[in-house]
Amino acid sequence: MVFGPVKSRRLGRSLGVNLLPVDGKLCNFDCIYCECGWTDAPDKPLRFNDRGVIAEALEARLRAMSEAGEGLDVITFAGNGEPTMHPHFAEIVDDTVALRDRLFPSAKVAVLSNATMIGRESVRKALERVDRAILKIDSAFPETIRIVNGPRFDYSLDKVIEWMNRFEGDIVVQTMFLRGEKDGIVIDNTTDEEVSAWLDVLDRVRPSQVMIYSIDRATPHDRLAKVSGDELERIAERVRARGYRCDHTV
Repeated sequence: MVFGPVKSRRLGRSLGVNLLPVDGKLCNFDCIYCECGWTDAPDKPLRFNDRGVIAEALEARLRAMSEAGEGLDVITFAGNGEPTMHPHFAEIVDDTVALRDRLFPSAKVAVLSNATMIGRESVRKALERVDRAILKIDSAFPETIRIVNGPRFDYSLDKVIEWMNRFEGDIVVQTMFLRGEKDGIVIDNTTDEEVSAWLDVLDRVRPSQVMIYSIDRATPHDRLAKVSGDELERIAERVRARGYRCDHTV
């Protein structure tokens, strides 16, 4: 429920908040690279963590860290699935921001999300209240999204971009670059065609920052390959040439 802190490749010393069940995964994506494994069957009985219990656990951990003089860069909503699917996500964000302000005012609050729920006004407004709304866009092409992200609903990138354009705050776009093969189909979102189309999507979103990265942990699909740091840097240079801040990790 509350885990860490851990050293995040992109965020620094991060205390994780998992709104999803610890014994399974709740997500509307089924990404082939997800370190949490495949998304559980829809009929598997899984429950979101209770708002009050989350607040109590987070307060206890922050208080203990503060009293011990531990450092903390960020409180990060992550875990076993998509955090914005929680029915009380907005209220939990408010609880977390209040606890941060009281116990660790120097820390940021971040959310790692696939952006699929920002069409819901309460979710979008909650994401506007955190310091870093880190939203996933792995490709501009529907077929690549289908293979890599495995959306479990009728996903539309155009609709997600429309919702992002209503966002009153800074958006950080996060993208996983990888290569591989699935069901006889070659996967590679590092090609010039893929990157050029993805850069055009960035121009439609106008993010404050772009984070790009590649595989770092075991993946549920075993026919994937990591993209090198040099290749990520070449992609990052193209992002910066468009006028956006871009960081990459390997």
